[in-house]
Amino acid sequence: MTDFHDVRFPLHLAFGTRGGPVRSVDILQMANGTETRNARGRHSRRQYNAVAGLKSRKQATELLEFFESRFGPLYGFRFRDPLDYQAEETLGLGDGQRTEFALTKTYGTAPHIYLRRITKPVSGSVGVRVDGVETAVLVDHSQGLIQFQMAPAHGSLITASFEFDVPVRFASESLDIVLDDFGSAQIQDIPLIEILSAEALSNG
Repeated sequence: MTDFHDVRFPLHLAFGTRGGPVRSVDILQMANGTETRNARGRHSRRQYNAVAGLKSRKQATELLEFFESRFGPLYGFRFRDPLDYQAEETLGLGDGQRTEFALTKTYGTAPHIYLRRITKPVSGSVGVRVDGVETAVLVDHSQGLIQFQMAPAHGSLITASFEFDVPVRFASESLDIVLDDFGSAQIQDIPLIEILSAEALSNG
């Protein structure tokens, strides 16, 4: 992802963030009150507003620098969802040949499951086990892939625990920051929107 900077939005500026997943659904209501509902896509898209963490002139300056360094909405960056940033998952079964597995997170229980591709694991947080035994792997932190040196044996259970960030960009082309006489900062919105990559969209 050449239009992505592998840096995280400062955690202390994100304190008190509002937001979460958004699902686009077309709802047609008939004259008799019944409805027809149709999802515009399989995947949700997360949207946030990080305005609550910005209080002081120093923080406003830090936000300004971060915004300018990303050229506004031009370049994406990492963002830690304050609620949803950890996972313990079953990645699949070994077949004796496959060496590469994608990180995912499962929401819900069968038969109502949503499987989300995780493309931005946090460095140093990924632990992988084969049949319960911790195993060394190579981790691609830019795409959320793990690579075994030798393919896990046929039928072996592959699990992983990890933390992850959400790839986002600024959803606005401008910042509107006001400083009062006491050095406090006021800003109405810092909207962020998830970047849905081809890897994420290809899952399911």
